[in-house]
Amino acid sequence: MELLTGFGLATAAGLNAYIPLLALGLLARFTDLVSLPAGWAWLENGWVMAIVAVLLAVEVVADKVPALDTVNDTVQTFVRPTAGGIVFGSGTAAQTAAVTDPGAFAQSGQWIPVALGVVVALVVSLTKSTVRPAANVATAGMAAPVLSTVEDIVSVVLVVLAILLPVLVLVAIVALGWAAFRLIRRRRRRPAAGHGTR
Repeated sequence: MELLTGFGLATAAGLNAYIPLLALGLLARFTDLVSLPAGWAWLENGWVMAIVAVLLAVEVVADKVPALDTVNDTVQTFVRPTAGGIVFGSGTAAQTAAVTDPGAFAQSGQWIPVALGVVVALVVSLTKSTVRPAANVATAGMAAPVLSTVEDIVSVVLVVLAILLPVLVLVAIVALGWAAFRLIRRRRRRPAAGHGTR
C-alpha cells in the first residue's frame, strides 16, 4: 500500500514538484491523514511550507506562459525528480537518518524509495518537457495554459488518491466484509429448497 502511495506522490511531483510537497506538509501539520516519519518532519515546518507555497505560485504562473513554460520545464527537470524522491520517501515512511556510514546506508535499503521517486518523477517530467514544446508550436502557444492547468489538476488528484488510498482500501474491505457477512447470514436463515413448511 505504501508503494502505491509513493508512486502516486512521485508521479504528481513529476507534473508539479510543489503540489505534493505542500500537500504532505499541510496534511501532516493540520490533520491526522499524514504522519511523517522523523526524518521527513521538516516538510511540515511553517517556513518550509511558506517557501514551497511561493514556489508553487511561481510555477503555476510560469508554466502557463508559452516559451516561459519551456524555460520553467528545463529548470524543473532538476527540481521535480528531487521532489519525487522526497515525497516517495516520506510517503512510504522511509526513515532516512543522517548518513554517517555510506556503506551501511547503501546496505540498509533506505535509499531505494527515494531513488524510485526520483526515477518516477524524472520520467514524468521528461515526458512533460518533451510534449509541451511540440504542443506550443502546433497551437501557436495556445496549448500552454490548457495543458498546464490539466497537469496541475491531475497532480492534485494524484495526491488526493495517494493519500486517501489506504483509507479507500480499508473502506472497501469493510464494505465487502459486511456484504459477505449479510449474504452468509441471509443464506443460513433461508430454508433449504423443498423443505418448506406445509
